[in-house]
Amino acid sequence: MPTPEYTECLDAMYSMRRFGIILGLSTTANILAGLGNPQQTFSAIHIAGTNGKGSVASALATILQKAGYRVGLYTSPHLIRFNERICINGEPISDDAVVNSWEAVKSVHCGDREPTFFEFTTAMAFYEFGRHAVDWAVIETGMGGRMDSTNVIDPAISIITNISLEHKTYLGNTIKQITGEKAGIIKPGVPVITGTTQKVARTVIEAVANRQSAPLYIKGRDFRVRRSGNGRFSYAGIDHWWPGMKSGLMGNHQVDNAALVLAASELLMRREPNLLKDQIQFGLAQNRWPGRLEVVSEKPFVILDGAHNLMAARRLGRYLQDNLAGRRITMVAGILEDKPYEAILKDLVAPCARLIVTRAKIDRSLPPETLESVARPLVPDIQIVNDVAEAVRYAIATSAPEDAVCIAGSLYVVGEAKAELDKSGEALYPI
Repeated sequence: MPTPEYTECLDAMYSMRRFGIILGLSTTANILAGLGNPQQTFSAIHIAGTNGKGSVASALATILQKAGYRVGLYTSPHLIRFNERICINGEPISDDAVVNSWEAVKSVHCGDREPTFFEFTTAMAFYEFGRHAVDWAVIETGMGGRMDSTNVIDPAISIITNISLEHKTYLGNTIKQITGEKAGIIKPGVPVITGTTQKVARTVIEAVANRQSAPLYIKGRDFRVRRSGNGRFSYAGIDHWWPGMKSGLMGNHQVDNAALVLAASELLMRREPNLLKDQIQFGLAQNRWPGRLEVVSEKPFVILDGAHNLMAARRLGRYLQDNLAGRRITMVAGILEDKPYEAILKDLVAPCARLIVTRAKIDRSLPPETLESVARPLVPDIQIVNDVAEAVRYAIATSAPEDAVCIAGSLYVVGEAKAELDKSGEALYPI
């Protein structure tokens, strides 16, 4: 049971302003200076992009941990508990550590304005990484890159996973503008790896890397993957050729994410003699990232995937079509109001016989009635169940053992679903 102190500090954080991307980095820098600049005590890998940031980050953290390093991992959002955002050697920090880091950050002067939620939590993460004396921290941007509060670090490697239109209010209306924001994590002389495919995005990244004298490694040019079936692939890299590789994460797109992981691992090997190929291969295969094509039951087949933007929804739709053909699929979906929900719904429900629309508790969730009206021409059977936990229970209870249930559309929906499934797991048929 959470302590009153833990509950109070989370309530205080959630009451903070949500975004601060246009406000600059000085507030975060001021807080960290007051904490003794803990971000200067560890080596870091910085990751930006539209999709795949968490998958790449978790894999690199797992690999470094398997190689014997003490590793911090900072990601967002969390699925069930805030503590998941800040991990040390694969474990979320304790409730007491949340309270202690909250109090430490609150005690220092932050400058001319109050910090946003993300600025505050970023400072908490770096404080914890310093306190635990991590060797490496793998840090995912919250949004964008150039003005993201994580961009106060001096990383050893920067990674930009891919680019698509997102957060246009904050990042810009075009791929070129959005790429410019994400490329803001590129630092002078620091190697950068990217999996971007659009010509305009690559042109922007190449220009920034050239301006910063940062060595640039592009997937498809400097390193490649070749799929060989059963989830395995060969990696032709910067310095090595590694056949028989496999990601611990499901989905064809995870091979592309794994390519970025392996390219980063090659660069790490140049500076970390203790990092070996066997550790890299084992860490990649052992990596797990909850809520991303996560199978939690076989009968019925229940799968969780955030699919919180258009690119992710298309990938999930293809996965369902390719891997669950012949099953009656029920989609349980809720989407946030700042997303292109009409296009997302179209991709999500294409392979489905039934849709249950629901709504996460976060205030940015779209009303189920809005989703229902859009989806009515797309799927024959639609129902509204406002509460996520109730929607999940109903979907499973009304599915046959050979059917499939997919819960998607928002990481907040997946988080609430996962919490419910963790409570009522005895009712399922787990793997």
